[in-house]
Amino acid sequence: MVVAKRRAIDHFRRAERLRRKVSELEGALGEQASSSVEAQFDYVDDDALRLIFLSCHPTLTPESRAALTLRLVGGLSTAEIARGFFVNEPTMGQRISRAKKKLAAENATFEIPEGSERIKRLEDVMAVIYLIFNEGYTATAGDDWMRPDLANEAIRLARMLATLEPNEPEVLGLLALLEIQGSRMPARVDKDGTPVLLETQNRTLWDGLQIRRGMGALEKADRLAAGGAPIGKYFLQAAIAAQHARAVRAEETDWRKIAELYDVLRRAAPGPIVEVNRAVAHGRAYGPEAGWAVLEQVDVDTFGDSPLFPSVAGDLFERAGMHARASEAFSEAASRTQNGGERRVLQDRAMRNRPPGTD
Repeated sequence: MVVAKRRAIDHFRRAERLRRKVSELEGALGEQASSSVEAQFDYVDDDALRLIFLSCHPTLTPESRAALTLRLVGGLSTAEIARGFFVNEPTMGQRISRAKKKLAAENATFEIPEGSERIKRLEDVMAVIYLIFNEGYTATAGDDWMRPDLANEAIRLARMLATLEPNEPEVLGLLALLEIQGSRMPARVDKDGTPVLLETQNRTLWDGLQIRRGMGALEKADRLAAGGAPIGKYFLQAAIAAQHARAVRAEETDWRKIAELYDVLRRAAPGPIVEVNRAVAHGRAYGPEAGWAVLEQVDVDTFGDSPLFPSVAGDLFERAGMHARASEAFSEAASRTQNGGERRVLQDRAMRNRPPGTD
């Protein structure tokens, strides 16, 4: 019923007959239903998806599309977006301003494109929905570890996108990834709001319904892929997330399978973030030395002031028993992060690895 209503509302708006149709629907359903009809047709989500497609106009550069969407739809500040793209705030502000002016000059229409035009924008739309989710899942700045409102908004948008494109494996892969990762949010902080890392989370708190939804989307994507449809980075990341979801306890996680999937992901979507995550996976699967063999190939300058590289380095040092170096790496990562929750976790790990007798 929800899918049918969303499809109906999208059709009504495109035909500019929304108000008349809703009125007719209210009359047909009766007085009791009439008060809730508009609430059940999700205006905010539909407008948000339209705005994402608009912001992903082909005349804009990929960086501008993502930045503009995060500003307009995600509600992120220019400073938060700048940190996510490893650039300074004035540069990002200029990028967003130029993107707005470009759309105005192109007379871009506030409609979801159809056919081949929609397919051309699909990759960018998926990318910005993913970025919105990531900012909600682990906030760039602020006191809180997460921004659940953003993460949940991204999940809703991914569901709507899967309704529009139900036979695209990558769209289903994105939905699966967000559902499975989103299922962990209830366990990612304790009662005091302190972040809880994946390996120590109470997995009984994970949302079982979201996991089943994610697994269902992943299975459908897998069937489409078996029929010859192409898969990519979202499908592969969802397959990695599924390995964690299948493990009842952290020690049952199949890290070797995860490492294999990261090796495939490296070929499908190479990049420094994939490499540091691959280092973590190889470190868990084959030992910290294997993780270091991957991490040493990464250009540390790519990350700018991001805490990601030193935090991964600290984790590998810790697992290798090199506690003094682990403490230094975690301290450096803590000094770089703008997120209060992440800073507390990193400072705690730095303190736990600090050799006795040191200040």
